[in-house]
Amino acid sequence: MFYKNIHIRIKIVFLGIILLFFLIIFKVFYIQVFNYKKLNKLAESLWNRNLPIEANRGKIYDRQGVVLADNKTTVSLVLIPNQIKDKEKASIELAKILNISVDNMKKHVYKKTSIERVHPEGRRLSFDVADKINALKIDGVYLVKESKRYYPFDKMMSHTLGFVGIDNQGLSGLELMYDRYLTGEYGAIKYISDAKGNKLELEETYMEAQDGMNLTLTINSKLQTVLEREINNAWDKYNPDQAIGIIMDPNTGEILSITARPNFSPTNYQKYNVEELNRNLPVWATYEPGSTFKIITLATALNENLIDLEHDHYYDTGSIRVENARIKCWKAGGHGEETFLQVVENSCNPGFVVMGQKIGKEKLFEYIKKFGFGLKTGVDLNGEASGILFDLDKVGPVELATTSFGQGVSVTPIQQITAVSAVINGGTLYKPYIVKSINEPETNQVIKYNKPVKVRNVIKSETSKKVREALESVVTNGTGRNAFIDGYRVGGKTGTAQKVKDGHYMSGNYIVSFMGFMPANDPKIIVYVAIDNAKGITQYGGTIAAPIVRNILKDAIDILNIKKPTGAGEKNYNFNELKYLSVPNVIGLDLKEARENLKGFKIEYSGSGSKVFYQSPSAGDRVLEGSTIKLMLKE
Repeated sequence: MFYKNIHIRIKIVFLGIILLFFLIIFKVFYIQVFNYKKLNKLAESLWNRNLPIEANRGKIYDRQGVVLADNKTTVSLVLIPNQIKDKEKASIELAKILNISVDNMKKHVYKKTSIERVHPEGRRLSFDVADKINALKIDGVYLVKESKRYYPFDKMMSHTLGFVGIDNQGLSGLELMYDRYLTGEYGAIKYISDAKGNKLELEETYMEAQDGMNLTLTINSKLQTVLEREINNAWDKYNPDQAIGIIMDPNTGEILSITARPNFSPTNYQKYNVEELNRNLPVWATYEPGSTFKIITLATALNENLIDLEHDHYYDTGSIRVENARIKCWKAGGHGEETFLQVVENSCNPGFVVMGQKIGKEKLFEYIKKFGFGLKTGVDLNGEASGILFDLDKVGPVELATTSFGQGVSVTPIQQITAVSAVINGGTLYKPYIVKSINEPETNQVIKYNKPVKVRNVIKSETSKKVREALESVVTNGTGRNAFIDGYRVGGKTGTAQKVKDGHYMSGNYIVSFMGFMPANDPKIIVYVAIDNAKGITQYGGTIAAPIVRNILKDAIDILNIKKPTGAGEKNYNFNELKYLSVPNVIGLDLKEARENLKGFKIEYSGSGSKVFYQSPSAGDRVLEGSTIKLMLKE
């Protein structure tokens, strides 16, 4: 019996050994086949070390390839603490070069970690500082390539372009909105180390960084430079609280230029407060539009066939009473008998009140919403506001009256220029946009292309034509005369809106604006400029904003190659304004006859004789009255 029990125990132990053997074989098989990749990766992490190499952020270009946001190559300090033999000396030397305390530097040098990035003191170093660190030749001290964002035009378009943080991450503007495209992928220098972190003399592996995608904008940098110049001039001349400018292609919704004041330097964004950094006024600011909003009322009345500009009349006494409110015209005593075209030319508030009454609140607000007011336009810029409209059930006779001339509603600049673009382009509302394409960084191949997005048709093309003609008449005969460019067809509308604070209108504090476009018969460009609380001048859109828009449009003629049209209107000059006159042809006439024909001009002549054989400027050129005409004489 005893021997039998021993035999059974031996069998059990033997079977256990066999089972254990098979379990070991299975475990080895599982590790080698199923767990190999995971364990190999863990093992590699023990001896592999990576020195990170930052990718370049994608560049931002204008529509013609001008770089608006670029990169500069810099270096940053990275430590492998285990490789630093004399930590005390390294701490002292590095602290001296980086101009920080030794104790602060020791926190990095003595840190128990495989790789330590010296942040922020050792980030984005100048090459001068980098050379000093390199000259130390300390084991475990490395300088790795990093990319620093660079804005060639500094403050230009600062709110729109935005800025990046110390880790090259987008923090505002396009840099933030398109951060996932602009951000590249890190590369690295891989090397082998022992368990203590000491570098082994084995071959290094270089993993190239992948740069971010590039952005191509709809911006025309030449127009942008002009807009920045004019807004800067206004900023210096009038010392306003704020200033805004937008230029757009009315036929596509493409933003050609955009700016605001105050602005900031994206490279030194830390010096500015949050409000200065985050308020992109062209899309964020909301205010009563004033008389530029009358364009919407006019387009509605014409599209509904409620007025005839030439034949319907209104008598302006200087005010109109609506319920218990008395609404005044800007001209004391009024304009007297007017056609509705003259109502538009004169920007007559009582006349527009009558226009609004003819339309009615339901129809007027229907069109206002069709033109995109009260909703975000969807422009690809962050921080857009939607504006404020009256609830229709709260619109009484007074609210209808004030809305008809742009008071009591709150809109954004981007809404205004987008809506007026629809009025003048034939009646189509387009979604505004600023990013034209996203491009692959090496080949510049287009990854994504943005096309014009049609939102809806709002008015008939015949209505659009009538409004354009009326707004051209505003410039030749009315309140927009300071935007007139001789020989070209310019349309536009002034705006003077009293600002509101704590529910009350402020005294002597206005936002003056002008909406101008050209050519009036076939618009290629539309410009909106608003100046908030200009100092030292009577605040009218026609005296402040209209001349600014005129200067922009004059430069746009060459930039956009706008041809001189036929049939440009003659300006209705005031008595104190200089006139443009056509130079008569005096070649072949004797000097006495030439003088008779050139009355109103100064004359200079050279040569001997009595007959004119050359003149400058040439016959037909338009010059200011009193200009000098040079003649050459011969027998």
